Amino acid sequence: KADGSATTQAEKEAIAKEWNEKNKASGEKEQSLANFHRSQRNALLAETDWTQSRDVVLTNDAAWKTYRQGLRDLPSHSSFPHLQDSDYPTKPS
Repeated sequence: KADGSATTQAEKEAIAKEWNEKNKASGEKEQSLANFHRSQRNALLAETDWTQSRDVVLTNDAAWKTYRQGLRDLPSHSSFPHLQDSDYPTKPS
């Protein structure tokens, strides 16, 4: 406190409650955005599952593995969950 006295437990809880109420909407928005990007990533991974089948031989197998690893790494991207299209890895052709 400004006057040098200790903050009581009740005061700490009141401060925490106020902070949580102010930031609840922001947190929900962040979670919703994170869920959206995870859903997009999961769909892109599912579309490329066929590339990892043992009976599929691809000349660019390493490129597909790199692409899929990039998709799996999206949640650890420095901009997550505020990703742009350019943050997604480029799909091999």
